[in-house]
Amino acid sequence: MPVRTFCVFGSGDYGDMKPEIAPGAFVIAADGGLSVLEELSATPDLIVGDFDSYGGALPRGVEVIRHPVMKDETDMELAVRLALERGAERIVMYGGLGGRLDHTFANIQLLAMLSRRGVRAELIGSEWTVTAVTRGGLEFSPEYAGTVSVFAYGGKCVVSETGLLYGLDRYTLTDEKPMGVSNSFTGRTARVTVHEGTCVIMWQTGRRSE
Repeated sequence: MPVRTFCVFGSGDYGDMKPEIAPGAFVIAADGGLSVLEELSATPDLIVGDFDSYGGALPRGVEVIRHPVMKDETDMELAVRLALERGAERIVMYGGLGGRLDHTFANIQLLAMLSRRGVRAELIGSEWTVTAVTRGGLEFSPEYAGTVSVFAYGGKCVVSETGLLYGLDRYTLTDEKPMGVSNSFTGRTARVTVHEGTCVIMWQTGRRSE
């Protein structure tokens, strides 16, 4: 059966990126992310937020969930938790990187939470993609180029890396030393395996080899 995919659009920095919506995906606009969908001529299935960053008219016939400005969750978190409630198995988040650093870090925390719940999730930006892996693996095909970095999240994780410029074999990364920063793709199939714990993995998306 196909993976139940949700695409969440936030109001962060998109740069020159042109987001892609997976066929059959459920689309959620998180507040100002609705403006991006309007530019793409796409209509969301659900709109959520406090609407402090969107001032236009809401589309008719679309479910809207309003929240007060004074709240504990970011609009992106509200959207992600709604996706979880509605059975998401994979969540792709746009507009969650760049812009405000605190919101970027909050979105990385969401990745870790989702990973620990067994949900695949990515933050996709114009230059970088970020994900979190808990006791699992991530494989990159040979056309990937540029930098890939792996960081421990929440204490420590045990990692192996193959097919990259620098290899690791069941190495223990900790969140006190950035040992996994700035590795490189080599034109071979690469794999990052997380044997224990949770790792945040980020790689350059704007650079592919021919």
